[in-house]
Amino acid sequence: MNRHFAEAGDPAIRIAQLANGFTVVTEAMPQVATATLGVWVGAGSRHERPQEHGLSHLIEHMAFKGTARRTARQIAEDVENVGGDINAATSTEYTAYTARVLGENVDLAIDVLGDILMNSVFDPGELTREKGVILQECASVEDTPDDLVGDVFMETAFAGQAIGRPILGTPATIGSFTPESIRGFMAREYTPDRMVLAAAGAVEHEAVVAGAEAAFGGLPAAEPGETTAGRYVGGERRLRRKLEQANVLLGLPGCSFKDPRFYATHMFAQVLGGGLTSRLWHEVREQRGLAYSIDAFLWPFSDCGLFGIGAGTAAADLPQLVEVSIAAARQATRDVEAIEVDRAKAQLKMALLAALETPGGRIERNARQLLAFGRIIPGAEVVARIDAVAADEVRGAGADLLAGEPTLAAIGPTARLPPLSRIAAQLHG
Repeated sequence: MNRHFAEAGDPAIRIAQLANGFTVVTEAMPQVATATLGVWVGAGSRHERPQEHGLSHLIEHMAFKGTARRTARQIAEDVENVGGDINAATSTEYTAYTARVLGENVDLAIDVLGDILMNSVFDPGELTREKGVILQECASVEDTPDDLVGDVFMETAFAGQAIGRPILGTPATIGSFTPESIRGFMAREYTPDRMVLAAAGAVEHEAVVAGAEAAFGGLPAAEPGETTAGRYVGGERRLRRKLEQANVLLGLPGCSFKDPRFYATHMFAQVLGGGLTSRLWHEVREQRGLAYSIDAFLWPFSDCGLFGIGAGTAAADLPQLVEVSIAAARQATRDVEAIEVDRAKAQLKMALLAALETPGGRIERNARQLLAFGRIIPGAEVVARIDAVAADEVRGAGADLLAGEPTLAAIGPTARLPPLSRIAAQLHG
């Protein structure tokens, strides 16, 4: 029997749960003629065991390579013949499978999504070919320093942990995967209580629930695998390469998106390096011309986070880039002004509300929040939390960040990059 829930404050959002724990959420948007649907699974690269490194990403690829009812070609044709498109993405904590169609084809989209998630055959020949595709993807990252430095950054900050490993995997682990290892991971991690079908646009709630029941109602309830809490480690890693520029990421332990300090920490990152009016942009780019671009960011996860400053610069400018960036960060912990915080608030609210203007943004918000919080947080509540942050809280969040031990990742001509001990001394004053 399905359980239905009314979402307080927004009658357009309706939530139901199938008997096995699988959740369905719809958001009707009468002014929209199309529908965007997706199945979010609360399992990503951090849920992999060491020998499974890269398996989540491979599963995302293999979902489109044939089922008991459809060939790979038929999967694409069934969606594109009605003008739609279908895609998927893997992240550290989630995997999402999405489709966009006309409102009249919602039932087809649900059927295809259910088919690829419930009935994929994982043909050995297709598996071999897709491993080759992913190895090419890995090689592309190796050839792109500003992508590779991000992987190295996470690996260093969360050394020896699944949360820090690159999503794509390694040639050794990718080569070892079999249809049986794929099925084993999905049986363990793709459990119905960790899955949400979200739909928005030209959708009817009852029809979507009925489609979900047909597609996913037979998925057996099971206890998902345990997730190890992320533990920030820090340290440094430098890759010397013959490049025109050095790509550098300097990081510190951040906070989870569930942490009470989340919005204040996010605003500190925004004030420091979130746009053309940020302190880093002004000091590094405009005043000294040390980098084409520089930014500060917070990467939050469900139980931890990572704050960072990233830029690319000439080898000769590395010492000054680091010194100026740290000085700007330390100064911000002392004198962030109300006008800067108000600007950061406006920027955060703009990003939030702009994302909700599309069905795709709606389904991502709804699915991720149901998986993370067990409820959908109304936009007005998020805006109220943003507005409630005071300048002294932003300064305090910045001070907490800078008190942590640093992580340094650099690729390119890094000989003049200061040692980590000196960087730590500059951070801690």
